[in-house]
Amino acid sequence: MEQSLGQESVPGFGSFDKSKVLDVRPLRRLVPLFPSASNNSSFSTPQGAAPFVCVSPAGPFPPEVAPFFPFFISPESQRPLEQNLQTPISNAVPINSYRTPPSAEANGDTRTARRLNRSRGQPQSQSGNAEEDGLDGDNTRKAGRPRSKFRSQKRTRAGQDINVALPDVDIDAIIDNVLTTFTNTFQQTDSDRESVGYALTSYDLVRRRITQVEEMKERIPGAPRTGRPDLRAGTLFMNKGIRTNAKRRIGAVPGVEVGDIYFFRMELCLIGLHAPTMGGIDYLGVKNSTEEEPLALSIVSSGGYEDSVEDSNVLIYSGQGGNASNDFRRGKELKDQKLERGNLALEKSLHRGNDVRVIRGLKDVSNPTGKVYVYDGLYKIHESWVDKGNSGCNVFKYKLVRLPGQPEAFTIWKSIEQWKEETTTTRVGLILPDLTSGAENLPVSLVNDVDGEKGPAHFTYISSLQYSKPVNLTEPADGCLCIGGCLPGNSNCSCIKKNGDFLPYTASGLLVNQKSLLHECGPSCQCPPNCRNRVSQSGLKVRLEVFKTKDKGWGLRSLDPIRAGSFLCEYAGQVLNISGVEEMGSDYEDDYIFDATRTCQPLGVLPGDSKETSKAPFPLIISGNTAGNVARFMNHSCSPNILWQPVLRETKNEADLHIAFYAVGHIPPMTELTYDYGVVPQEKAYDRKKVCLCGSIKCRSFFY
Repeated sequence: MEQSLGQESVPGFGSFDKSKVLDVRPLRRLVPLFPSASNNSSFSTPQGAAPFVCVSPAGPFPPEVAPFFPFFISPESQRPLEQNLQTPISNAVPINSYRTPPSAEANGDTRTARRLNRSRGQPQSQSGNAEEDGLDGDNTRKAGRPRSKFRSQKRTRAGQDINVALPDVDIDAIIDNVLTTFTNTFQQTDSDRESVGYALTSYDLVRRRITQVEEMKERIPGAPRTGRPDLRAGTLFMNKGIRTNAKRRIGAVPGVEVGDIYFFRMELCLIGLHAPTMGGIDYLGVKNSTEEEPLALSIVSSGGYEDSVEDSNVLIYSGQGGNASNDFRRGKELKDQKLERGNLALEKSLHRGNDVRVIRGLKDVSNPTGKVYVYDGLYKIHESWVDKGNSGCNVFKYKLVRLPGQPEAFTIWKSIEQWKEETTTTRVGLILPDLTSGAENLPVSLVNDVDGEKGPAHFTYISSLQYSKPVNLTEPADGCLCIGGCLPGNSNCSCIKKNGDFLPYTASGLLVNQKSLLHECGPSCQCPPNCRNRVSQSGLKVRLEVFKTKDKGWGLRSLDPIRAGSFLCEYAGQVLNISGVEEMGSDYEDDYIFDATRTCQPLGVLPGDSKETSKAPFPLIISGNTAGNVARFMNHSCSPNILWQPVLRETKNEADLHIAFYAVGHIPPMTELTYDYGVVPQEKAYDRKKVCLCGSIKCRSFFY
């Protein structure tokens, strides 16, 4: 028996005498003890005393009784019993002393509870979306508005009391505001680039807002959940008609460009690129002279089937049904594929010769379990055949060839993979593999494939802001006391209070929405460096490169896909004295200047939110002329894909204000990163009017 007690069977604290374990008798052999009037008799019960007293299996135990395996406790826990015990207590342990651990749902961990329910065979939602299964946010079969009511719960972490509060957030009201703006602004039958962009940006802003609320609900036991935020937001948009290209069509989709990227299948559905949220083949019934036949509109190749994707311009696509590799791994019954539904549509499209849209699902470098969906343009089906799959069943195969003359998409991704893997790259135009000389946690390459210029003018690379003299705060900030890190809904956190009772970032580090001023934790806070409220302080998270543009000098782009709301970088440089800048007047050199006193339109906000533009608490002007970072190379655009956000880090006496940049929407690799330089008030323009070269449909022609 002694040998059977392995290392894993012994608790991780305290010590014990194994000989006592060998002397333990079965529970049926233990005799209960009753309190007595005198210590000499254990079996006589005094009048008025309880006939039987038992002790919890976890103690505390009387002095003459030692705990036995597996109930080991520290000697300190015995002290109250030794001081207060008046009568002997039985060392018998009743069976009902063993308690079943509380359920996962009782602890607010609904995801764990759903996993447990699945293991027990209980029915679950088939779509992963409560709306699609006829359920509301409370998982009941009734209709209701998903309004988050205020809840409060006191939690404890590491001896620290945490008050968890959920402010009132009406998602339906947000959706109604989005619908009003969408209806009033985009009335045309066919969608355009602007309406598609608005639908996608609004969708992701709502998805991030729902995510923000759901992360707070996770910490409140019993709080109703509304399912996956991406599906929830998509369902609300579809039900309200906030979508583009609702009329399904063959060929190109208005407002959608080759190379566009998406991080959720629901986004493909909202813009009319691919209707099914799960299926890989989208098809439409088309009438011919005699009957209606299905024709394929689009396909998604994301690795679920045995597709061949090595060639950038040729795709060998496997049909649907019967042989899914996931079913093969799960041990499900496998069958031959049938020439029906999507498979039949692909066969009909082969003979009809219509164009088919191809979306490729690729691995998301920032999320190992996620995917990035890339629209790779139009293909034609050239041939089909039946083959034996890995499961041994018959599989339909279709060879699709990309139409010539389209912009590159998947080809760019494959080239980037090659550049990253090569130790000695042969890439054309590469000047430096890392112009930061190790100052950043990721290398920043320097490339010129336009002309013979060998690089920008010399400057010193620094990764953060440099104040020439401290700026005193009007109100000193003590910082938060969140020792383990700031958590959603913690009403005790001073940083959360300053951000309107919300953490400004999701758990993935995405900015929920643009604010006039964002408060991050700083040197005066007790939270660790990996706190969720220190996103802009951890350096670069995507591979950037400085490149030579055709007509705007040097610019900045990314080798990685960028999600909407992702932090890009901060504007590093030397803080200038604003009075000195005003004295310079027309001699003021602003080629590498960031001026926080300029105004621009807010980008990362939803209709109904505060329209107050980003505003620094004091005039901030940064020069990146002689010392700076990659931000100095970002060019201006009247339709930017990057927004700037003032970020104030908590310090006791001195202001620690920074300018951080975030993605407005999803940005494909090799796309130039731009932000709106803004407009200086006319009385302070110093005759610095410049011609705008952004080429946007919203171009103002000039900027200051």
